Amino acid sequence: MQEISLTSVLESADFALSAVATHAPGPAGLLPITPEMLLTQPSGNLFGLSMNVGMGWDPAHVLGPEVLILSTHGGLRAEDGTPIALGFHTGHWEVGALVAEAARELKTMRAVPFAGACTDPCDGRTQGTTGMLDSLPFRNDAAIVLRRLMRSLPTRVGVIGVATCDKGLPAMMMALASSDALPSVLIPGGVTLLPENGEDAGKVQTIGARFAQHQITLEYAAEIGCRACATPGGGCQFLGTAATSQVIAEALGLALPHSALGPSGQPIWLDAAKRSARAILRMLQLGMGTADVLTDASVNNAMVVHAAFGGSTNLLLHLPAIAHAAKLKRPSSSDWAHINRQVPRIVDALPNGPGNYATVQVFLAGGAPEVMLHLRRAGLLDVSVKTVTGDTLDHVLDWWQDSPRRHTLRKNLLEQDGIDPDNVIMSPDRARSRGLTSTVCFPVGNIAPEGSVIKSTSIDPSLIDADGTYRHVGPAKVFITEAAAIHAIKNGGIVEDDVLVLICCGPAGAGMQEIYQITSALKALPFGKHVAVLTDARFSGVSTGACIGHISPEALAGGALGRLQDGDRIEITIDRNNLVGTVNLIGDAQTTYGAEAGTRVLAQRPLRPDLSPHPSLPDDTRLWAALVQASGGIWGGCVYDVDAITGLLDKGRKASAGTSQISQAAFLGKG
Repeated sequence: MQEISLTSVLESADFALSAVATHAPGPAGLLPITPEMLLTQPSGNLFGLSMNVGMGWDPAHVLGPEVLILSTHGGLRAEDGTPIALGFHTGHWEVGALVAEAARELKTMRAVPFAGACTDPCDGRTQGTTGMLDSLPFRNDAAIVLRRLMRSLPTRVGVIGVATCDKGLPAMMMALASSDALPSVLIPGGVTLLPENGEDAGKVQTIGARFAQHQITLEYAAEIGCRACATPGGGCQFLGTAATSQVIAEALGLALPHSALGPSGQPIWLDAAKRSARAILRMLQLGMGTADVLTDASVNNAMVVHAAFGGSTNLLLHLPAIAHAAKLKRPSSSDWAHINRQVPRIVDALPNGPGNYATVQVFLAGGAPEVMLHLRRAGLLDVSVKTVTGDTLDHVLDWWQDSPRRHTLRKNLLEQDGIDPDNVIMSPDRARSRGLTSTVCFPVGNIAPEGSVIKSTSIDPSLIDADGTYRHVGPAKVFITEAAAIHAIKNGGIVEDDVLVLICCGPAGAGMQEIYQITSALKALPFGKHVAVLTDARFSGVSTGACIGHISPEALAGGALGRLQDGDRIEITIDRNNLVGTVNLIGDAQTTYGAEAGTRVLAQRPLRPDLSPHPSLPDDTRLWAALVQASGGIWGGCVYDVDAITGLLDKGRKASAGTSQISQAAFLGKG
């Protein structure tokens, strides 16, 4: 970087200071206002018209229906797409083009589009950094900002949301879910393409761990790291939280059929934005609101589709939050468990396997509507629910089954990549014959008395016994911080059969951080599949291995995790067929005494003296953790339940007032 002088900071050389104007002619024309408007409309509505034409809108068309388009767009692109300022991630880099396409279509149809944005962070960028301490709490903050933006345009008749990735998309759905009688439509921001020669964005995040294990060279890491994000926009190529959230938006009926997982930047991706603009105006014509789409039945459908895809466990946090925002019943862990036992996994996508197809290949194979065709045949969906098309899911699936779009894209996948679409999205019988099992299991035990979660499909198949059960017994190695755990992995501190216990990473400890850095580093070890992970943190949707997260209560809330010591013998069983599991302390470094005795030992043990929140935990995140704990915790979706929070505050206020009155009476009595 060249040296910057003070003079160049204070002044730009030869800048024409005399050209500063104080007046301008203003827009030509007349506002189409009436005496009634002047007499009855609030001043804000009238002044809004002045500002609209001040921004260049044609006064003759300023009274059209106003539709707000909100997005998570980040960065600044030149007209040719080259970067002027980078975004946080590729996911939101191109979504401005979707906003523009939807806005153009609205304008063509005589509506008045408005656009606003609340950008979002990237869990990939913040892995292993203090940025992760803000990741999950950001979702709630963004939802609040987006809702405030919606309400700040009181003349809106509908809202379109455009979002892509791990936190921005759930936040957008939470915001849209609150629209109630107003129509809203979600445009998923799509996915990036695979490199022609290289690694996907999930695998490439392990280059540091693989280099540390001498598995790759510096030159390989540099080259492969350069090309992993093969196109400049869209979410990652695997079925992680971003891709799963897009699918869930479609399964809820909140996004148009076959709009999830579209290839970012391509014409088919832009076309979805154009049709979404038409959809929201059609909803307006039909008198439909968001509440007509989001119902208990549509939430149940979303859980069914999640199970069929084998989606990210992070949706266990996000879908209840969306339901809460829509004033619907929040699905519980027992609801998830029931559905996952009932619904077969029929999608073969990264990282679940066995074929590990990329998200864009899932899109070409038919995406969410193709999966829902199979689920409808199996009687697992409520197809009477309405969608943002204005019609029922049943009619939408009838259209999809015979549509040229379906047949052409599936044929393209076969001709372009040599992939049979029926090997990507399968019938239940075919999936069963190829060894696909259901995904989410909720182990309990003396270490997780309030529950935990594991993506059972992520366990290496070679570790599964003939009866479909994973069994592991090993010594605990306990870490208070992610940094200490990753150091141990890279420097030989973790060996085969260990149970890596990472604590103080739940909501109160680290904002319930995502620990893909840990799971990906373990995968790079030659014996990594033989190491299990227990944590009160959460996992990336691309994580693999015997990883049990969301363990409750968390260590800093007095949970059993906070009582474990190095050398403790841990027993894990995961029955992948029946989706039941246990995680128990069964001994210490000297003695094996079984789970029942282990329960008594944990009850008698004190908490570890070294338990503490992350030293850089922001006050904002501490407040978030306290509020979500009062609102049902992680199993309630990490939401803000205003009634529950204010109820606790009122209870505390009354208790405090009662104590004050007793103290005053005691003082007067002594007098």
